[in-house]
Amino acid sequence: MSMFRRRSHEVPGLNTSSLPDLIFSVLFFFMIVTHMRKVTLKVKYRVPQGTELTRLVHKSAISYIYIGRPAVPGGSGTRIQLNDKFASADEVEDYMAAERSRMSPEDLSRMTVSIYADESTPNGIITDVKQALRRAKALKINYSARQKNQ
Repeated sequence: MSMFRRRSHEVPGLNTSSLPDLIFSVLFFFMIVTHMRKVTLKVKYRVPQGTELTRLVHKSAISYIYIGRPAVPGGSGTRIQLNDKFASADEVEDYMAAERSRMSPEDLSRMTVSIYADESTPNGIITDVKQALRRAKALKINYSARQKNQ
């Protein structure tokens, strides 16, 4: 009796024609939503808390100075980081001259220096940096902080 015949069932092939479109869509999404960090941080800092905070709008006109403890094990003291290297307060003037030369003329009028300093940084170091910024004619200074929880 051949009433019950065995049939061989084949699994249909997977249609991969839309796979490249999907991969490029995901790649495009990640390229849009991620931002690349320009500076490798060599200092650790805990941002202090503040109450009257505002956001900076023109990111191309901002120069960053990081002040904190070295991130490498065994590092001690408080260090100043300009771009990807450690510096002293005296080198801030040259750094600001280089930053000013790379900016466009419309960004020069909006040039702002943003200081990311650890909350336990001695005030003398911040004062030295501010004096160097004054000598470099960089008078708009922003201190980075996080919102204080009330």
